[in-house]
Amino acid sequence: MLPIIFILGPTATGKTDAAFNLARKIDAEIVSCDSMLVYKEPRIITTKPSCVYLDKIPHHFVDIISVEENYNVFTYFRDAVKLINELYSRGTPVIVCGGTGMYAQAILDGIFEGASRDDTLRAEFENEARVKGNIHIHAKLKSVDPVSACKISPNDAKRIIRALEVYALTGIPISQKQKEKEGIWGKLPVSVIGLSLEREALYERINRRVDMMVEQGAVDEVKELLTYRLSRTAEKIIGIKEIGEYLDNKCTLDEAKETMKKNTRNFAKRQMTWFKAESRLQWVDADGKSREQVIEDILSLVEAELGGKSRE
Repeated sequence: MLPIIFILGPTATGKTDAAFNLARKIDAEIVSCDSMLVYKEPRIITTKPSCVYLDKIPHHFVDIISVEENYNVFTYFRDAVKLINELYSRGTPVIVCGGTGMYAQAILDGIFEGASRDDTLRAEFENEARVKGNIHIHAKLKSVDPVSACKISPNDAKRIIRALEVYALTGIPISQKQKEKEGIWGKLPVSVIGLSLEREALYERINRRVDMMVEQGAVDEVKELLTYRLSRTAEKIIGIKEIGEYLDNKCTLDEAKETMKKNTRNFAKRQMTWFKAESRLQWVDADGKSREQVIEDILSLVEAELGGKSRE
């Protein structure tokens, strides 16, 4: 059987197209690992796969909740791993496709089920950090969870506060709970592929994509989205804030587009930083290649990896 094939990488590198065409070739189903495609209402600003793609190939974790609902990585991990195991046990090829590195890593390595968010407690820690400083709360963490304190910078107040929150709610250090996590790595055969583009080409694609979004009706889509009570996670979708400022007459449409382009380019940089740190990932350079060549390059890597493992 083929391994679980991950097709990852920054936005606008052609992952959706590559996954769809590979899925048709090997009769696979696609498991999205994009944290914004879970939302039903936005289509344009999230660059959701076309209806043709969705009709022809099963896509999982696309259009599953409303923008008024929060979604988190643990829920995704739990449901995605269950689905992948079910598909694999039936002999159905699986392609995991997307650019949310945390989601991909959760499938591979697991994620612990931390304590639920406690806004009151978190606000207390945040106020303590403001009044007494990050060094103070870092020292507080060190007294209850020295392992986490060694790994978390004293300047990273967000992670310090989360670690303190978990300990306060469960009585168990977050470093201990993290040992409980378990993903599919080492249990199922996996091939992790990344698509890359030369930076200038990637940025050009991003700029063209934003222009196309506006041409396709992104302004009306955001106007409609702003009538919803957006969840904390949904409101992070690039385009909502930027076009929202245009709708509030705080900037011109051209200025909103330029801000979207800049924010998307910065997002792509952060994605690339994340994926470059993933040692299991094998890169396919998509620069100037046809979709057929990209698919062949992906399959060549998968087959080479299978051959290597069969010789071990």
